[in-house]
Amino acid sequence: MVTAPEDLLWARGLHHEHEGSPALLDVCVEVREGEVLSVTGPRGCGKSTLLGCLSGRLVPARGEVWFDGVPLHTLSAPARERLRRDRFGWVGGEPHLLPELTVWENAALPLLLSGTGRRRARRTACEWLERLDVGHCARSRPGALLQAQRQRVAIARALAHSPAVVFADEPTAPLHQADRAQVLRTLTTAARSHGITVVLASHDARVAGVADRAVTLVDGRRVGADAPAPTDAPVKPGPEGRAACSLSA
Repeated sequence: MVTAPEDLLWARGLHHEHEGSPALLDVCVEVREGEVLSVTGPRGCGKSTLLGCLSGRLVPARGEVWFDGVPLHTLSAPARERLRRDRFGWVGGEPHLLPELTVWENAALPLLLSGTGRRRARRTACEWLERLDVGHCARSRPGALLQAQRQRVAIARALAHSPAVVFADEPTAPLHQADRAQVLRTLTTAARSHGITVVLASHDARVAGVADRAVTLVDGRRVGADAPAPTDAPVKPGPEGRAACSLSA
């Protein structure tokens, strides 16, 4: 099976179960290079499972997942781990920062794990922290930060190693309404300015407003046709451009 040239990541016929209950049923999806794709639907519809399969965290029971010509569904566990470390970023509903590390060390962790020198890793991490308006927290421990600040650090960690794709699974779920808008704008603006593809899952329909395209899941099945992001959504991505930018609200 041959994918369209613009599809960086794609899946066909995905089936997956959790403890005997179907989570994905014959799901197909294509993700174009450089786009922000939202995966929407009610809680329990399979969004997290789909992101898990697309990112190599899960191996589907049946179906194919291809990234940049590489079949994720046939890779060994170590090979998938290396791919996730080097080419993918992940932001979840909780930041999961290491409390014993400083903020900059948390942000630099993917770089350090891939063998980047400590000085260069620190410089790159601090540049991203500055872009995400938490540069002043670089020497602090995560416990000293507000929840929205910790989530920005998690975004910096996901972006610092210049991944091809960032997967964001309910990244605003634990945040207050105002913080949700800031974090979404932070993630999508930073990704767009550096040509990073984003797959963003949320049950909040307003999240689709930051995306170029939306796909919907219901009871583990993809429903409807691709939809462009609504033009009247209350949350808007920031301006595009490759220059570093401040993302304060």
